[in-house]
Amino acid sequence: MRIPCKSRRNLNIVRWSAALLAVSGITSALTLVTAQAGGPSGDPGREKPTIVLVHGAFADSSSWNGVVKRLQQNGYTVAAPANPLRGIPQDSTYLASFLKSVKGPIVLVGHSYGGEVISQAAAGNDNVKALVYINAIMPDVGESFSSLSAKFAPSPLTKALKQVPFRNGDGTTGTDVYVQPNKLHQVFAADLPTSQTEIMAVTQRPIALSAFTDKLTGAAWRNKPVYVLVGKQDQAINPSLERYEAKRANARKTVQIDSSHVSLVSHPQAVENLIVDAAENYMWK
Repeated sequence: MRIPCKSRRNLNIVRWSAALLAVSGITSALTLVTAQAGGPSGDPGREKPTIVLVHGAFADSSSWNGVVKRLQQNGYTVAAPANPLRGIPQDSTYLASFLKSVKGPIVLVGHSYGGEVISQAAAGNDNVKALVYINAIMPDVGESFSSLSAKFAPSPLTKALKQVPFRNGDGTTGTDVYVQPNKLHQVFAADLPTSQTEIMAVTQRPIALSAFTDKLTGAAWRNKPVYVLVGKQDQAINPSLERYEAKRANARKTVQIDSSHVSLVSHPQAVENLIVDAAENYMWK
């Protein structure tokens, strides 16, 4: 039976419409699957956190340079404020006020003494989503650097320090602590060239002696996700202490590398990797 031309045209229109609907349905299904899959190619996840880096004793913010460069290349906003190194009460209060100026989620990172500072500064701050400790000290409430360190054999750094008295403008006095320049390479940064550690010895920033006995009044690692990097060749903080801290804090991830105390300088890629792990775990999980 012959179908009239007009009917054939109508039939073709129906067939094309059906085909388009089928393709549209497949596309919609694929879009739905992609959206539900999650991860970087699907659901954008949570807002990308700002990474705040806090240096430790005898250093300044430039010690993070290699890490900062890599994080920025990875698309992160980074801040590395100066740590005053005047003791826990002053330093943690200063950092806490800085953190309030950062909008949105934060991954807070502390190296060495900076670990103590971030622990107290982040207490009660809901914007801090994770804490990353790099060759760090992590006292609990009521503990100090000295009391926590006493649980393990003293590090070689303890015999390489020198004290220098100072006077403030209001007449009060105190004592600064430095690393003896001729021993800094051995006990602080043995995996860096001596040409570099000789400059570090001259430009080091001292820490107030009182910082060693200041007791923490807050320990944010008790209720925030924790990530830890242990330097297995650390001569400034006993690596066994760093492992103990990680276990006590129920760290979500602990990385151990063959590094001196200044892994952030000598192994910036390993440090950046751990920070990104913390950030991505927040964003996607």
